[in-house]
Amino acid sequence: MFGVTTPCVDTIRHILSSPPYDTAKHEIYVFHATGAGGLAMERLVSEGQIDAVIDLTTTEVCDHLSGGVLSAGPNRLEAGAKKGIPMVVSVGACDMVNFGPKDTVPAKYKDRNLLEHNPAVTLMRTNESECQEIGKFIAGKLKTYADKPEMIKVLLPAGGVSMIDKPGQPFHDEEASEALFGVLESGLKGSNIHVTRLPNNVNDDAFAEAVVETLMELITHS
Repeated sequence: MFGVTTPCVDTIRHILSSPPYDTAKHEIYVFHATGAGGLAMERLVSEGQIDAVIDLTTTEVCDHLSGGVLSAGPNRLEAGAKKGIPMVVSVGACDMVNFGPKDTVPAKYKDRNLLEHNPAVTLMRTNESECQEIGKFIAGKLKTYADKPEMIKVLLPAGGVSMIDKPGQPFHDEEASEALFGVLESGLKGSNIHVTRLPNNVNDDAFAEAVVETLMELITHS
């Protein structure tokens, strides 16, 4: 979860904590996509302490590639693929790179689409070329490390990857999103990792419901 994808994660958690799901048989862990959160999740997956993953918010990849402050390092997305556990992956908050106060944003980014979230946090909208690199990174990790590619499914929210990526919001950029989606689709073609575009924004209830349904299908067949 990240602030701009929290509604989706909250809906997923609510669904999985309500009938018909038996909460006595599973426990839900939520990790924050702050660098440390991604690292903690990857470590627990590697240790065999997590049986299935909804990797909804992969924004740490953006920071890793563009020098943001919330990177989880170069091994993000490897653990679940290596373990072959049920894994639903999306691109939540891949519309942004995180920096500190505005005066700490690297000079090369000064003319970009910047949003001061608060005095301590400045967000930069990822552009088309950066989105292509993000897509290559995610597709490359999944394809390279997948022990059981059929246990990984990628869901793409065509209506926006965050709450500020939709019509009228400051990070809405259809060309950048299309670059991200297109690279993921082409990069995973023929890999047995299924990619599905849905019309929703990542925070729409319908998207959260599709994520849960997809995860349950994977668990049933695992």
